[in-house]
Amino acid sequence: MGTHALILLLLGAPLLAVLWSLLVRRLAGWANLLAALVCLPASILLLIGAGRPRQFFDRLLYLDRLGAWVMLCTAAVYLLSSLFALDCMRHGEDTRRLPHFYALFALFAWTMFAAPMANMIGVYWIGIELTTLVSTFLVGYERSAESMEAAWKYIIIVSGGISIALLGTVLLYWGGTFVLGPTYTLDWSTLDAIAPRMPAVLLQVGFLLSLVGYGVKVGLAPMHTWLPDAHSEAPAPVSAMLSGALLNCAMLGIVRFLAATDTAGHGAWPHRVLIALGAASLVVGALFILRQRGVKRLMAYSSVEHMGVVALGFGFGGALGVFGALYHMLNHSLNKTALFIGAGSAVRRFGSHDMQCMGDLPAAMPGFAWLWLAAAVAITGAPPFGLFRSELSVLMAGWQRPGTRWVAVLFLLLLIVIFAGLLDHFRAMFTRPAPAAPAGPLPGVLSGLPLALAVAALLLFGLWWPPLFTHWFGQIAHALGAAV
Repeated sequence: MGTHALILLLLGAPLLAVLWSLLVRRLAGWANLLAALVCLPASILLLIGAGRPRQFFDRLLYLDRLGAWVMLCTAAVYLLSSLFALDCMRHGEDTRRLPHFYALFALFAWTMFAAPMANMIGVYWIGIELTTLVSTFLVGYERSAESMEAAWKYIIIVSGGISIALLGTVLLYWGGTFVLGPTYTLDWSTLDAIAPRMPAVLLQVGFLLSLVGYGVKVGLAPMHTWLPDAHSEAPAPVSAMLSGALLNCAMLGIVRFLAATDTAGHGAWPHRVLIALGAASLVVGALFILRQRGVKRLMAYSSVEHMGVVALGFGFGGALGVFGALYHMLNHSLNKTALFIGAGSAVRRFGSHDMQCMGDLPAAMPGFAWLWLAAAVAITGAPPFGLFRSELSVLMAGWQRPGTRWVAVLFLLLLIVIFAGLLDHFRAMFTRPAPAAPAGPLPGVLSGLPLALAVAALLLFGLWWPPLFTHWFGQIAHALGAAV
């Protein structure tokens, strides 16, 4: 199957699920799952065939290995969360609204496939803003006072941040007029080509504004304030999509803008700024993980921490940094999906978000609880799971980079704090008696299956780094200007 057909398949399957959910309405969840089953192999084949960057459909779409990698992470999360949604969402109070939920869910996935393939930088901005507009309705889907407040907070803060990114794009376009004249098309390839000849101040300020704007969407501290509320109040399958897929899509823009500053020879200070934001995110994540009571907020602050790890990887740069950041994207996507599956199931079982109301998990959720614990161990970066290898690669990159050894030491210390803090929460939920007998439904097969698949993949990627990944990461690192 050709690349054009694969792109149409990847973008068309979620849209067909949207139409089915709105028009037919029956079996909307299964239609969404079928779309997800189509998207995963399509994204894998696109990644395999990506090679050198290419433009498609009259230069509207842009495909490179980096964008294809982000789409693979999205497709994996989309499939696992779609499986989980079939079990999770059927326990809601108003099942008549489920077709609307699945229509929004599939449309959300579509926006996260479309944005990484946008060729024009302005269209990429539109794609990221579309992810915000669609996911806002999903964050507030349960219509409680808390979820509505989280939805409003989400759209106001994130849209404000994205507006800053738009200003950065305008400045970059203005800088390009000094090279190409007053009218031209600013796409990713053009930005890389003209960056060395743009006025330095416009490129630098444009990068900073874009970093701050898209950094809000990524959830980097101190721009992370929307993330804990949105992740904790959204339905659990949506939380998995927000954490495991959406954050990567916004990070993609930051990395591409960073590559342009590297090409122009301004690489040192942009990397320092990204390292500073990554370190701040680790500090914030560690401090708030220690004091959390809400189980989904615990996972949300873990997302802040792990996007900080990705930012550190790209900030440190070099082959090790880029390799570690890319590997961490995939491992975090799988791991956070598993954690939100467990958290959503526990909330339904105990009828509360408060971890103080949860106890004796092995008896309350037989078998399932141990898989959730394995996912919790994995998210701390402990061996033998995949995040250990990706975090180790980022740590080594920081240790080898001149002037950042202190950041690597801080990184290691914070990982130890996070390991102890997060697993202490799970120790309490596993060992203390439940304050009251759990009355909610037990997790079904369609909750246990995606959790088991995610944990198995994390274990596989911890024990074995696929050689093909090394080849792909090397191509991405070379395209980003890293010595391989």
